[in-house]
Amino acid sequence: MKFTKMQGLGNDYVYVNLFEEKVEDPVATAIAVSDRHFGIGSDGLILIGPSDVADFEMIMYNLDGSRGEMCGNGIRCVGKYVYDHGMTDKTEITVETLGGIKVLQLFVGDDGCVEQVRVDMGKPILESEKIPVNLPDPAISVPIEVDGKTWAVTCVSMGNPHAVVFVDDVDTLDLEKIGPPFENHLLFPNRINTEFIQIVDRSHVKMRVWERGSGETMACGTGACASTVACVLNDLTDRHLYLDLLGGRLDITWDEESGHVFMTGPAVTSFEGEW
Repeated sequence: MKFTKMQGLGNDYVYVNLFEEKVEDPVATAIAVSDRHFGIGSDGLILIGPSDVADFEMIMYNLDGSRGEMCGNGIRCVGKYVYDHGMTDKTEITVETLGGIKVLQLFVGDDGCVEQVRVDMGKPILESEKIPVNLPDPAISVPIEVDGKTWAVTCVSMGNPHAVVFVDDVDTLDLEKIGPPFENHLLFPNRINTEFIQIVDRSHVKMRVWERGSGETMACGTGACASTVACVLNDLTDRHLYLDLLGGRLDITWDEESGHVFMTGPAVTSFEGEW
């Protein structure tokens, strides 16, 4: 199986081109290739295939083999992959995901390869039933008890469910301890991705994320989008926001006129190989 290792702000995945390769058991493959000691090492597996409703389809699996609806950093790398590998010559493409069809704008560098990608992530979902979370609707700054402590959560879906928490100092949090109780809380029937946000100023925040099925990751695109929405809903920041994650910075805008969230960030090829 030929593969390409790619990353967006350190959020890394193994990419396989289904136009050329066949993956018989993607769940087992995702678990095997993601292992950082005995496999390739990644946050999961992303398959790029044909679509009846878009230019391409992105099929995503977390490192534990569970299916992911959407991945903001991952979809930027899909855009880079299909352009750099000559699968399209368009700089605006559509990609089908379980979280809906996303429109990508590709920014090509002087070397003819994609460097940055802007993704129209669509409108945020705020209805609790659709996220889904078992909380009042909308779930904005709702107190819940997690691991013996009360936290105020704001819940948003950007194709997958997120709970956003605001903290004074994000760097000192023990995410290995508090992440799993959030992810598996009974209030979140499909589990949850949790973002911990420290406000720096009205246009700048720091973020760490615990992703369901993957643990703490270097970055999370949908999480950054959900966090921007949560910041605005709680009147803590402006609609255009820079988010500093462990792997780097994302530029997110929640457009007031269209209601859509736009994410801009890098996409990088690490290496190619054969498994």
